[in-house]
This record gives sequence, C-alpha cells and structure tokens, in this order.
Amino acid sequence: MDLIKPTDENAAIVMGSASHDFGGGAGVFDIDLTIQKGSILGIIGPSGCGKTTMIRMINGILDATSGEVKVFGKAPTTFDAIDKTRIGYIPQHFILYKNLNVEENMHFVGGIFGMTADERHEKIEPLLKFVDLLDARKRLARQLSGGMQRRLMLAGALLHTPDILIADEPTAGIDPILRARIWENFRELRDQGKTLLVTTQYVGEAAYCDQVAVMRKGRLLTVDTPQGLQNQAMGGEVIHLQVREDQLLESMQFLKEVPGVLRVENAPGEIDGIFVFVDNAREMLQYVLSNLKDNKDISPRIAEPYLLPFDEVFVKLIQDSEKIQTMEALA
Repeated sequence: MDLIKPTDENAAIVMGSASHDFGGGAGVFDIDLTIQKGSILGIIGPSGCGKTTMIRMINGILDATSGEVKVFGKAPTTFDAIDKTRIGYIPQHFILYKNLNVEENMHFVGGIFGMTADERHEKIEPLLKFVDLLDARKRLARQLSGGMQRRLMLAGALLHTPDILIADEPTAGIDPILRARIWENFRELRDQGKTLLVTTQYVGEAAYCDQVAVMRKGRLLTVDTPQGLQNQAMGGEVIHLQVREDQLLESMQFLKEVPGVLRVENAPGEIDGIFVFVDNAREMLQYVLSNLKDNKDISPRIAEPYLLPFDEVFVKLIQDSEKIQTMEALA
C-alpha cells in the first residue's frame, strides 16, 4: 500500500493509514488525518476509543505499528531535541511539582527546555497573565483548584513557544466557566498561528474547533467542520418552521414541491413543527417563506435554520456507524 505523503505545505500533521496495535483488538487502526497549520482539531469520542493513543503517536511517545505519522514532514519518533521543542503537551493528569509554587514550576519547566534565567523571566509573567494565574504565582501548586492546575500546565506547555499544542482532555472535571476560559485561550493561540490538537469527552466543545474528528473503538468515523458534522447527522441543512396546527399538513404538502427543497418532515416532538431539508438553510430561508406566503398565505411563527445539539450529533453519528457495521456483517 502506498502511504500518504505530506505534500500539503500547510499541513502540520499527517497520518496515513496509521495504526498502533496493542493486540487483542486494542489500539487505533487505519487513521487517515491531515491537520492544517493554524487550526484547532478536536477529537471526540467515548472513554477508551483511542484518543490518547492517537495523540501519543503524534507526539512520538508511541510508534505506528503500520502506516505512518508525520509532524512537519518528519516522523515524531525520530525527533531530535530541537524538533521536540516545537510541540507542547498537556497530559490528562497534573504532572508538575505540587510542593513548588506556580512561578517555581514555570522556572522548572523552562529549565527542562534549556531556557536561560533571562528567557524564563521574560516569558513567565505574560504567560501567567494569559492564563489568569499572575495573582496566584506564589501559591503552591497543591493549593490550586483543578482548573487552575490545568491552566498552569497550559502555561508551562507554552513557555518554550511550541508550534503545536497537544492537549489531552484539558477541560475534564472543570466547571463550565473555566472550560470556556480555557477554550478562549485556545482560540487566541490559534489566531496567533499555533496548531492545536485537543481531545475531549465534552461533545459540545466541538463547536469551538475548526475541524472535529469523531472516534469509536479505535477508528476514525469522520472528520468535518462542526457545521459539516451537523449536516452529516441530519442528512442536510435544515430550516425549522412552526405553523398553526391546522396549517401543518397543507404546509408540508406544498413545501415538498418547492424547488430546492430536498425533503420535508415533522419536527420531532412538535405537533406544529416542520423540518425542511435544503442544501443551504440561510440562503433558502427567505425563499421558502416567500413561497409559503405568496402561494398559501401562511406565515410561520417560527422560521430559522436549525442546528442539532452536538450531543445529539455525536449519538446520531455513532448510531449510524453501528447500523452500517451491522448491515455489513449480515451481508
């Protein structure tokens, strides 16, 4: 099999049919993935689906047992010391020294990367300000909340100015306000040109990413934009309408004949709701409303593009995958 070559100059990470087989069905298999520079890729999936294994292959902790992984055109398992400084890594669990204070931990991390005292002093204060820990710089790490420890690890991972930041479930167990702050940090880094790879069990965080990879049982089900995932789950873009209950049947029958409408369904759980499936909901919305008004004198009281919640998107994609596997097994 010819392996995928990272010919895209804008690609930070390329995985070509990459697998790491632990044996007994455990591992990740046949991963094809390209991550562009200056973007955020979110990896979502249930616990044990292979998210951590995949990022360990990307940062060079694990080698591919088949296929290949390239980071900036080079296999990460062959990285030299300079190459390794291009990657920042935030593991799932706090790994810094709990009996050192925030500032001391930052100096320790900088020392690992060979930074001089002057270089560390120049960067530590702005980074602690960036993650809202400047006022806590003299506090022992063991006295920090879980969210503050996560932000300290983020600051430490950025101290040596990496080009790629890999974060393994950085918001696990953190309250929604702190999660939002961490994602604000991630988006700022993306806007600075950094490439971010973030795993998460919080499916709703997919909305913060440029691309989302959905994993299940060690395999990549799909990679798409957040909007693209919603379209995959729904089978197209959707306009949500609500009309009077006595106008429902007439509206649905008429809308099925409107050019550009792919199909029409009852909105689940609504006695007066309609889902109108189209290629582009925002462009078609006014056209659909004008047709209803001009031809049937019907003006919906609700008319808007509909976005399926990401929890439901994830469930739908997993269910569809299971159906396909069942059909293939029976064939």
